[in-house]
Amino acid sequence: MAPNDDSVSARAARPLPPAFAAGAAVGVLGGMIGLGGAEFRLPLLISVFGFAALSAVIMNKAMSLVVVLTALPARLAAVPLTDLGAHWTIAVNLLAGSLIGAWAGASWAVRMRSATLYRVLAVLMVGMAGALVLTHTSALGTLTLPGPVQTAAGVAAGFGIGVVAAIMGVAGGELLIPTIVLLYVVDIKTAGSLSLLVSLPTMLVAFARYSRDGSFAVLGASLRFVAVMVAGSIIGALLGGLLLGVIPDLVLIPALAAILLISAVKVARHASPR
Repeated sequence: MAPNDDSVSARAARPLPPAFAAGAAVGVLGGMIGLGGAEFRLPLLISVFGFAALSAVIMNKAMSLVVVLTALPARLAAVPLTDLGAHWTIAVNLLAGSLIGAWAGASWAVRMRSATLYRVLAVLMVGMAGALVLTHTSALGTLTLPGPVQTAAGVAAGFGIGVVAAIMGVAGGELLIPTIVLLYVVDIKTAGSLSLLVSLPTMLVAFARYSRDGSFAVLGASLRFVAVMVAGSIIGALLGGLLLGVIPDLVLIPALAAILLISAVKVARHASPR
């Protein structure tokens, strides 16, 4: 068994109405900032529903994958594939790093001790809070780099994003969108669509790696829970999209960052002997 395979506790039945409500809340939060919100779902799976760290990551990855697949048609309707075709080299550049990063990140996650994984997740949540504030409260700049340097930077950034996305079980749009804008001078709407095209294969690679670990059985043991929470997340995301702009970013973003920081503290506490 894996070093952190204390996931047998995740096999216990969880109540479904709270799962739907939690998924909906995550969807609303994500929808209000134009993202999936998986970074908010992960601490709920750990601290509220009592899943072990690795089980929570695997479930979060599965739910994120479904949410991305659901969002993809709507995003492609807004930015057609014909428009994205002009930027295919960007997706390939990032994928060259993110696919390797996703496999590596998932491999590291399944080999970590449970206490270590909790600490890593807490640190990444703090990082996500910082990225959220930086991305939404300041103008995204751009870099003008020579072709080979831009390509190398894209592979390196993709690798890092793939690792983070795999370990947290998120799609990675929170990091991909600003990276695409910064490195490739692309408008943020197109960057959002490109991020989904990069996220999907990256998530599939991480998912394939996790499927080789014994903890992957948590999906079969909690299938109804996952389905209900995903349904809540999708409905919440639609509602959150309608509420986009209702709450000023200067109020919403610090509040969401605070939620992530509080969640990081709670997740970190799981690393301590109890």
